Amino acid sequence: MSEIVEVAAAVMLRADGSEFLLAQRPEGKVYAGYWEFPGGKVEPGETVRAALVRELHEELGISITACSPWLTRVFTYPHATVRLNFWRVTAWEGEIGITAPLEHAAVDWQKCGNSANVAPILPANDPILKALALPTTMAITMAEIEGVERQLERLEEALNAGLRLIQVRDKGWPQAQRLWFAETVSRLARSHGALVVINDDEEIARCVGADGVHLSAARLAECTERPDFNWVGASCHSAAEITRAGELDFDYALLGPVLPTPTHPESPGIGWPEFATRLTGNTLPVLALGGMQPEMLADAQSQGAHGIALMRGW
Repeated sequence: MSEIVEVAAAVMLRADGSEFLLAQRPEGKVYAGYWEFPGGKVEPGETVRAALVRELHEELGISITACSPWLTRVFTYPHATVRLNFWRVTAWEGEIGITAPLEHAAVDWQKCGNSANVAPILPANDPILKALALPTTMAITMAEIEGVERQLERLEEALNAGLRLIQVRDKGWPQAQRLWFAETVSRLARSHGALVVINDDEEIARCVGADGVHLSAARLAECTERPDFNWVGASCHSAAEITRAGELDFDYALLGPVLPTPTHPESPGIGWPEFATRLTGNTLPVLALGGMQPEMLADAQSQGAHGIALMRGW
């Protein structure tokens, strides 16, 4: 195998997270005219963060003030194998292409969740575009505990407030009751343009037309191929399980419990430092689970999380 070239890639996001920046490679470079995430090669002795800061200053004329690791992907082109270290860049100083001359042929802001309206895009970036469509907050249902009526009321309130990702759990119910609840939640979610994944039951997911399935760690261990859904995720407790989900080409993972939670009273939680350690080199978006509250989203993302998953706090 050829030597892997380390690359720092910036996923530059608007303040509200709704749009990201793509840049077009200029004439004279390999794949001239193709669109990509801005960034460049990590020089010997340089950290990924330092390379990101340097490259964005050189290419876009800006100075990064807030960034965090997100995903790592390895891709082999005919001319090189690259390890793309994607970092979320959420704040910077200067105006793109104005503070300093633009090195790219062009730049363009794209809407997260929509198909890109520029082409062609470097093939290594296709999984990243889908990852950017994954909402950053997941609500996990607990109607078994809270009651169906109250749970549906809360879901409607949360959807009206912007919630766009729901995992239907409630695995202790009889199949017929679980099917009815999943169908009701799916219908409600669709009316707000939200995604729904069903926990550990592909049959129910297909029956209600859900967007995907979410596998438990036990089911992940048994899985030999990706289930045939648009969105597939898994609950993970270790770096090895996250790696396995990535090998199966899953779209996301949950990792936890990060903090103490009533769901796992026997566990103090792994804590943020260990959470960040287990994400090292992750190839898919990971949401922090366990003791989360909505106001913890920024903290979670600063540790490398894509977002947060909540059972009680949403």
